[in-house]
Formats: sequence, C-alpha cells, structure tokens
Amino acid sequence: MLFRKLIRTFGRYKAQFISMIIMISLGIGVFVGFNMEWYSLEKDTGYIFDQTGFADYRIYSEKGFTEEDLEAVKAIDGVEDATRFLTVNASVKDDTDVIALAVSENMRVSGLYLVEGEPYDETSKDGLWLSDQYAAKNGISVGDELTLTYKMLTVTGVVKGLIKAGEFLICVPDETQLMPDFHSYGFAYFSPAMLEDIIPGIFRNFIGDSLYYQINVRTGMDKAQFVEKAEEVLKKTLLVLSKDETVSYAETMGEIEEGKTMGSVLPVLFLAIAILTMVTTMHRITANEKTQIGTLKALGFRDRPILRHYCSYALVIGLAGSALGIGIGYLLGWYIMNPNAAMGTYIDMPRWNLYVPWPCWLILVLMNAFLVLIGYLSVRQMLKGTAADALRPYTPKKMSHMAIEETRFFKRLNFGTKWNLRDLLRHKARSAMTLFGIVGCMVLLVGGLGMNDTMQSFMQSFYEDAINYANRINLDTENIKNEDAYALAEQYDADWCAASSVQMGDKGVSLEIYHTPHDYVRFVNGKMKYITLADDGAYICSRIARDYHLSEGDTFSFSPYETDKTYTARVAGILRSMSEGIVMNDTYAESIGFDYAVNMLYTNASEIAASDSILNVQTKKAIMDSFDTFLELMVVMIVLLVIAAVVLSIVVLYNLGVMSYTERYREMATLKVVGFKDRKIGNLLISQNLWLTVIGIAVGIPAGIGVLQYLLNALASEYEMKMVIGPVTYLVSILLTFLVSLAVGLMVARKNRHIDMVAALKTEE
Repeated sequence: MLFRKLIRTFGRYKAQFISMIIMISLGIGVFVGFNMEWYSLEKDTGYIFDQTGFADYRIYSEKGFTEEDLEAVKAIDGVEDATRFLTVNASVKDDTDVIALAVSENMRVSGLYLVEGEPYDETSKDGLWLSDQYAAKNGISVGDELTLTYKMLTVTGVVKGLIKAGEFLICVPDETQLMPDFHSYGFAYFSPAMLEDIIPGIFRNFIGDSLYYQINVRTGMDKAQFVEKAEEVLKKTLLVLSKDETVSYAETMGEIEEGKTMGSVLPVLFLAIAILTMVTTMHRITANEKTQIGTLKALGFRDRPILRHYCSYALVIGLAGSALGIGIGYLLGWYIMNPNAAMGTYIDMPRWNLYVPWPCWLILVLMNAFLVLIGYLSVRQMLKGTAADALRPYTPKKMSHMAIEETRFFKRLNFGTKWNLRDLLRHKARSAMTLFGIVGCMVLLVGGLGMNDTMQSFMQSFYEDAINYANRINLDTENIKNEDAYALAEQYDADWCAASSVQMGDKGVSLEIYHTPHDYVRFVNGKMKYITLADDGAYICSRIARDYHLSEGDTFSFSPYETDKTYTARVAGILRSMSEGIVMNDTYAESIGFDYAVNMLYTNASEIAASDSILNVQTKKAIMDSFDTFLELMVVMIVLLVIAAVVLSIVVLYNLGVMSYTERYREMATLKVVGFKDRKIGNLLISQNLWLTVIGIAVGIPAGIGVLQYLLNALASEYEMKMVIGPVTYLVSILLTFLVSLAVGLMVARKNRHIDMVAALKTEE
C-alpha cells in the first residue's frame, strides 16, 4: 500500500521530484566528470611516464658530457639510473616541417613507447622511430624513408616504428606555442649507433666524446640535494632542470591541478544548490502531506514505517539522481578525455582510460545518506503529538507585524508589493534558495563569459600585438659570432635577442637581452600597457617579483651556468610574461659587463635564404594557428558553462516557483474569489521572481568576478593574465538570467487558471 502511495505521490509532485532529480544528477555529473578528468589524466600520464622512464632531472652543459661524467653521476648515492641524451631540431628536407631528433643511450631513461612497427634497436644505423601523430598528419607509414637536415648534416632513415614518448608528451617547439601542431612539428628517436655513423670522422675527432649535451637522471632526491651532489662530482656549476620545469611534466601537472581546482569549485556550486533546494522541497512536500501522515497514524501505522516511507522519497531521488549523474559524469569525462577530444589535441599519450577517484564514491554514498537524513528530519516534526494533531492541516507560519508596515513609505506601496514582501519574509528558506539559484547562474555566466574576454585580451596583448614580426630566425650559436649575427640582422632589417638560462636564487630562469629598433617585439607591463625597455635596469616577470619580494628600484643577482661570475642588476620594472625570466636591453647588459650570444632574429622579411648559421625559421602564423585550436577548446568549455547555467537556473526557479504556487494556493483562491483576474494574479507571481532576480544579479556579478579571479590565480598563474570582463559579458549575463526568470515565471503563472476556489477555501485554517 505504501509503495502504491509512493507512486501516487511522485505523480502528484512530479515537477518537484523531476527537478530535484535533474539538479542532483547535474551536480553529481559535474562533480564526477571534473574529478574523473584530472584523476584519469594523472593515471594515464603516469602510465606513459613510467613506461618511458621519464627523467626526474636534466643536467645541461654547453661543452657536453663524457662517458666518465655519466658514470660519475650514476655513482651518486640515491641515483637510480641515468643516460646521456641529445635532442636537436632538424628540418624535413624540401619542406618547412621541423622534427625534434632525440637519442637516448639508455632506453630505461627518457625512452619511447612503441605504438606500431619494429621494436627499438640501439644498433640500427638507418632506422627512425617517428611520432605516430606526426606520421598520421603527414601521411607517413612504417617503411617510408625520411630525410632530415641539421646544420651541415643530412640524416636519412627508414621509419621502423611509430611511437609516443614522455619527453614529448606535449610536443611544442618552445613556450611561445601553446598547442601542438603535428602537421608541422613532430619528434623522432634514432640510435646512438646511427648518431656515431652520421658524424663525419674529422668532425667526430674534433668534438671527441662530448656529443651529448644532456644527462637525464632518475632519482628520488630533492633538487637542492641532487644539484649539490652533481656539481660536486662533475666539478662545475650546472644548469639542472627538474621534471617540474619541463613542458611535458609541468603542463600536464598544471592540467591536473586545474582539474582539481575546477572540481572543487563548480561541482560544489551545483551540489550545494541541489541539496539546499532538496531541504526546502522535502519540507514543503511533507507539510502538504501532513493530513496523509495523520491518517496513517490514525489507521494504526507506527512512526517507524511512516518515517521509512517518507525517507524512501529522498532515497529514490538520490539514487535516481546518482545513477543519471554518474552517466553524465562519464559522458563529460569522455568528452574531455579521449584522443579525438579537447585533451587529445594537447597531450599525446597511448592510453585514454577513465578513472574515478575513490573519494568520489564515498562522497556519493554520504550525499545519499544526507538526502535520506533530510527526508527523515522533514517528516519527524510532523509525527509529533497524537494522530488528531497530525490530522490537522499544516498551518503556515504566522507573520508578526512588521515595523515597516507603519511607515508612510510602506502604506504608499500597492497591494501586490505588500503581498509579495510579506510572502518573502514568511517563506525565507524558499526565497533564499531562489536567490541562491540566481546567484549561481550569474556566477557561471560571468565566470565563463569573463574567461573568454580575459583569454581574448590575453591573446591580443601577448601575441597579436606583442608579436609584431612575420618570422623568427633561430641561429646556430656554434657557427655564428655576434658580429655575423648583427650583419644578418641588418641584412633582414631585423631585431635580435640573446636568450640564455641563468641561476637566480635556487632556481633556473631565462635571461633575454633585446635590441629592438624596429619594435618587432613588444613588452607588457602590469597594467597591460606596452613599454620600451629602459637603459637603466632589467625587467622581471610578476612571478619572480612575487617569489623574491622585489619591486621597482630593488636590486637582485644572477649567475650564468658553468661560470663563477655573479651579476647584480637593478629592477627597472615588472612585466607580465609567458615565461619566468629576466628581460633587459643590450645597452644595460653591456653596462653590467654581461657577455651574451645572439641566437634569435625577428623580421618581416618573407624570403630567408638557407644558411649554416640558421637552425630554422618559425613563422608567426604557425604560432597563431596553435592559439586558434586553444581558443576553440575554450569556446567549447564556455558554451558548456553557459548551457549548465541556463539549465540550472531553469530547474531551480521552476521547482521553487511551483513550490511557491503550492504554498500560496489558498491565498490565490481567495484573491480570485474577491475579483482578481488570472492575469493580475500571474503578475504577482512573476513580479516576486523578478525582484529576486534583480537581487540575485546584484549579488551574482561581484561573486562571479571573485570566482573568475580565483580561477585565474589558481589555473593560469603561469600566464600572468589580467582579468578582463567586457560590457557585453555583463549585458548577456543579465539578459539571459532575466529571460530565464521571466520564462519560468510565465510557466508558473499559467497554473493559476486551474485553481479550484471552492476546494481551496473549504480547507480548515
């Protein structure tokens, strides 16, 4: 009998039950999906890092490392394994594509993951193991021949296998390119035997045993401890980068941290709205069921089965919402985490399995238990007293006389305004839930659309305008002196840069020295204004200023690697920058006695002749094309946020609107009896919704700004973005929220046409 009653009650309050199920499923879906995204990424990237022996540290030296150096590093207590490693950017013959050629002497460290073809052979003198993504984009298959050029060398090899690699998990040429473009840039491994075979004998005799400029190490030591021991055994100052300072590891860990942050913000908002609305709705449903509860008591039912019966409503809602939510979560996780989706265009890994962190399952169980507790607490109050007490209809809370009612202002208000004010104060919980839903909608809209504005401003400032050149020429500093670089810059009417790595405190940072008479490279200060580099100091990025507590006018010191020199510079200003580094012009660099080697030219020249001094040429178009892909992903995420905000507001407002209609049913029947038309009563319902919408918008705008600023600080601190929200974002957010509120108000207002005045007024007060 109670089961049949359960079905009938669901039918009677279907709008409330369906809306609660939808809200809970949305909340759980977003919660599971976002947490599934970061956890799956952590597990899947961990798999390829483990399979390829991703190095914990990379030691660099311009003079290269001998086998004795490698053995000395391996002998350090705490080092698990190490290898000499080499990677150079080679050009595809008769093409503009670039391939990062990599050699690892020990494939247990910084190795490869075979996808198709022959296993890696360290003795092969004609084999290349090529990125499967690059091969797919360029129509290359196993068995094809590929010819590459690097400086004076030509490398011709047969593609023996298609691979992936932890070292190239995010395959970009440098930090200026946000997204991989496998049409024009890829990577390949070849063997140490092939490396020795292609080096001309006379050149091989000249460079000796120092072919490898990098040693990659696997160890559990912290950086300070490892650097101290490495410098002790190699007897020189070293540039050592931890895995946290590599693109592949740092960016994937950044994505994981971003996922954790997003998983702790948006799902909490959805779940909070769903649970709080559940509290209000279950209380109202049990209040409306008070007579039925009294009847059950009068028929001899004890409190326990009645409690179980009404708790089952919450349990059914929780289980149905959880089942749908888990499905939505898996769809959302798959939408983000599959090789052909958003993350697949950024990260190149062999396994795309979906995982849910175990705390999520625990939270789902606890949430369902909490929903049952809500149902229990809602009905327990109704069971107090005798059956006769329970049979009396639910009496709305009496309203005490408000002091404001005696004011002249209040007396001048029209009837509808007075009525709505009293109702808002009588049903504070419902009003608060409606307000909370509107605020949540505004937070999502302002946050999502504001992120788009911020990204568009970031792209415009840092790339469209700051990159004022057509081509960047990367020079071979081993084959060119500064005087030749100056001549080449004059030939191509170019600006130039000398970039290197230096040690500042306990970390490695980039040092960039510019000569920009043509304004081809521009620099952005903290106020997002373009500045000219002054001759009286160096400029540091915001992160360095924050970490070292530096401000304009302070001094700081830095040291080039493999030297014992230390330079002191004055802070001339603080820049917003993509990379963590120091910037100065050539005049100031010379004034502090810093020796530099020019390694980049920036020019608008369209024709650039091949030369032994030029490693490769990178076009602005190639850089911007990767940003287009990045922006497309951003647009998809923003559209999802907007849709979620609209669905959330519709469901919340409709559920609470129906609840408001139910609670005021007798009052509206009275109004109809005394002559109020349906349209007038409908306007009363709509106006209350619009009041709450106005308040919700007023609160939601600053709340959305605060959430967006928090997300920028937590998710994109390395890009040093400045929050930008345009007037269109505010206008669209306000209009969408108003339209949703108005549409829901109209839907609820139409119900007053079906009020049964006689039945409503026969109810005992």
